[in-house]
Amino acid sequence: MATWVPEQIVTEKLVSQDDPEYTAEIQEAREQSSLPLGKPLEEKKFWFQRTKKTYDPYSIATLPSVFDVPDVAPQYQPRDDWENLHRFDPSARWTWEEEFKVIRKMDFRIMSWCMIMFMAMELDRANLSQALSDTFLEDMHFDTNVYNLGNTVFAVCFLSGEFPSQLLNKWLGPDRWIPTQIILFSVVCASQFALNSRASFLTCRAFLGFLQGGFIPEVVLYLSYWYKHHELTLRLGFFWTGMFIADILAAIIAYGLLHMKGVQGYAGWRWLFLIEGLITGSIGVLSYAVMAPGPTQTASWFRGKKGWFTEREEIIMVNRVIRDDPGKGTMHNRQPVGLKLIWMSLKDVDLWPLYLIGLTFNIPTLTPTQYLTPSLRALGFGTFETNLLTIPYLVLKIVLMLGLATLAEVTGQLAACASILQFWSLPFLIYLRVVDTTKVSKWLTWGMTSLLLAAPLGHPVQVGWVSRNANAVRTRTVGAALYNMFLHAGVITSSNIYRADDAPLYRRGNSILIGIACMNIVLYALAKLYYVRRNKSRDNKWQGLTPEEKLVYLSENKEMGNKKLDFRFAS
Repeated sequence: MATWVPEQIVTEKLVSQDDPEYTAEIQEAREQSSLPLGKPLEEKKFWFQRTKKTYDPYSIATLPSVFDVPDVAPQYQPRDDWENLHRFDPSARWTWEEEFKVIRKMDFRIMSWCMIMFMAMELDRANLSQALSDTFLEDMHFDTNVYNLGNTVFAVCFLSGEFPSQLLNKWLGPDRWIPTQIILFSVVCASQFALNSRASFLTCRAFLGFLQGGFIPEVVLYLSYWYKHHELTLRLGFFWTGMFIADILAAIIAYGLLHMKGVQGYAGWRWLFLIEGLITGSIGVLSYAVMAPGPTQTASWFRGKKGWFTEREEIIMVNRVIRDDPGKGTMHNRQPVGLKLIWMSLKDVDLWPLYLIGLTFNIPTLTPTQYLTPSLRALGFGTFETNLLTIPYLVLKIVLMLGLATLAEVTGQLAACASILQFWSLPFLIYLRVVDTTKVSKWLTWGMTSLLLAAPLGHPVQVGWVSRNANAVRTRTVGAALYNMFLHAGVITSSNIYRADDAPLYRRGNSILIGIACMNIVLYALAKLYYVRRNKSRDNKWQGLTPEEKLVYLSENKEMGNKKLDFRFAS
C-alpha cells in the first residue's frame, strides 16, 4: 500500500513501503503528522477539461471526508462483513493520475459490459416495433388496440417484476442474478417465433415484462458499487446510450432478418424474434463470466487468478467511493433487504417528488415512439424503409442525451436540465396537433416526428438523482425499483393515449400529450423548490447544534441515511 508523507521529507511524491526511499524517518514523520488531503477539481470532471494548466496529475486526489475527523469517523465505520473492508484505509492517499487511470479501467471493464447487457435487453424489449413494420398485425389478425393491450400487459408485468427482481438481485448478488435474468427473458423472446393467437401473444408479453422488470435498477445499484455519485450521471447517460445503440442495431438487423420471409415457410418477423432471442441468450451466458461481484472480488477462472485490479487499485477504488458516500459500507453486496427496511424505504417521502416525475416525464415522447413504425407505414413508407428511417432520430437522441447528462453534471442543476425534454417536445407536439399530416409531405411529417422523438432524455439524470438523494444502500435498492415502477406505470398510460378511433391524426391524443408536458414542467419546478426548502430547514437545525451535540447526534443516528441532519439533497 502506498502512503503520502509530508512535503518536507519527500517532495510531491507517493512512497511505497517497498521503496528504497521509505525510511524509518519517513515512517516516524507519517505517524506524527496529519496526512494532507486533496482539493476537489472544480469543473474538471471530464477528460476534455483536463490539461496541465487546469490540474496537477501528481497532486493528492484523496478528498476530505468524515473519516478524517477522529471524533466522527467511528460513527461511519463500515460493518464488519462489508466485502471491501480489507481494503478500507482512511490513511490511504493517491494522486489524480492514479484515480483517473483506475476510472478508465473501470469504464472499460465494468461500464462497457453493463452497456452490452442493456443492449441485449433492449433488443428483446423493442423488437415488437420492428415486427410491426412487417406483416405481424396482418398475420396475427390484430388491430392497433390489441397492440396497445400487449404494451399495457408488458408494462404492468414489468412493473410487477421490479420489486421481486431487485430483492433477488440484492440477495443473490448482481453477478449471479442479472445473467440468469437475461437468459430467462431471452428464452421468452425466442419462443415468440411460435405465436399463433392473441392469448399466446399476451402471455409472452406478460412473461417478457415480468422477467425484464428490475433489470435497470439492478445495474444502477451494481454501478454504484464502483462509482462516485457525481460520476454516475454521465455514465448512466452512456448506459442509456447502449439502449439507443441497440435500437439502431435492431433496425439494421431487422432489415436483414425480415428479408428471411418465406424461409421454411415462416414470416420474417418470426425469424426476428427467434434469432434476436438467441443473441441475447449468448450474452447472458457470457455475463456469468464477465461480471465481478465487486471492486475487491474480480479474481476468477475467467478474469484471472489475481483479478482485474492490483491491490493498490483496489485500495483507491474502495476508499474513493466510501469517502464519497459512507453509507455504502452499511450493507454487504449479498445481503437481502428485509421487510422492515422495505417499509422504511417506502415511507421515505423525500424521494416521492422524483417518483411522481418518473410517472409522467417520458409520456410526451414515449407515446409517439410506440407508434412510429405503424405511423410511417401509414404514411406510405415500405417495411424496409420504415426500419431504416427510425435510425436518424436515435443518433440525434444519443448526442443530445449525453450532452444533457454532461450539462447536468457540470452545472449541478438536475431539475432544470432534466426538464429540457418537456420544453423541447412542446412545439413539435403542437405541430402534430394542428397540422393535417395526411395533406403535407410525408418527409416533412417524418422530420417533425423524428425531431420530437430525439428530445434529450433526462432519465439518466433522474436515476442518478434518485441514487444521490437515497444516501443508503437499502433506500437506493428500493428507491431505484420504485422509481422504475412509476416509470412503467407511465408506460401503461402512454400505451393507451393513441387509440384506433383517433387515427390517423391522433388529435385527441396529441392534446393530452401537450397537457402532460405542461404539467411536467410544473412538477420539476415543485421538486426543485421542495429540495431547496428541505436543505434550508436542515441547515438551520444543524447549525443550531454545538460541536458536542453534533457528535452525539451522529452517534445516535448511524442508520438514518438521507434523514440525517447533515445530509443535503441534490436538486
